[in-house]
This record gives sequence, C-alpha cells and structure tokens, in this order.
Amino acid sequence: MTARQNSPHAPYAPYGPYALLAGFALLLAAMFGVAYAVGSAVGPVAPGMHGSGGSGSGGSGGGMDGMENMGAPAPETVR
Repeated sequence: MTARQNSPHAPYAPYGPYALLAGFALLLAAMFGVAYAVGSAVGPVAPGMHGSGGSGSGGSGGGMDGMENMGAPAPETVR
C-alpha cells in the first residue's frame, strides 16, 4: 500500500468549483422561480395594505393605528 491510498483527505471531487457554483446558481434561480409562481398564484396577502407612495388620502403618512408614541419622538414644527 502506498501513502496515497491511506490518505485522510477527502477523495477527489469529479466536479470543479465552477460546476458547483453553476449548480448552486441554477438551484437558486429555480427556487426564485417557484416562489414567484406561488406568489402570483396566491395573490396579495394583505389586500388593504397600500404602498408608501406620495399619493393617498392624507393622514399621518402611514403606520399602524394606535402606534403614534412608539419609536423616535416626532419632529417639532418650526414656525
């Protein structure tokens, strides 16, 4: 027997690092595709939720009702 046969190192991998990276990228793209398809089939999770765009019905600019005193203090208005 030679020292090579009793080596504690892992056996030779038949695929190079680029093939493994390409396989991972393909798996990642497939997972995103499945997630997009499921999301499109299910539809919006919260239909009443609106984005934080500039248009709207006025109000305080978003947020949850009853959460006015949470977080950072409101800026003071300068007159």
